Amino acid sequence: MLSKQFLEIIQLIRNSRIAAMRSVNTELISLYWNFGEYISRKVKCAEWGQSVVDELAEYIRCNEPELKGFSNKNLWCTKQFYEAYESSPELMPR
Repeated sequence: MLSKQFLEIIQLIRNSRIAAMRSVNTELISLYWNFGEYISRKVKCAEWGQSVVDELAEYIRCNEPELKGFSNKNLWCTKQFYEAYESSPELMPR
């Protein structure tokens, strides 16, 4: 009898974990979209080039060492991500 109730509790925990992961993924996608949009706009108006993005990656690495995944290569990937989907913003999670 109790084992069925305990299984229900385990399922509630699992469902909450899945919802939390979805929420985190949605926020990460939003971050990458916004980051990519920012870089894309700066590059398009000729304010930024390769060296500025390299400097930004280095700045993040030095000033926020606990943040991972913001290498210059990954920053350029956020720009590519944004530019690949900028004509379809409805695909972005809200």
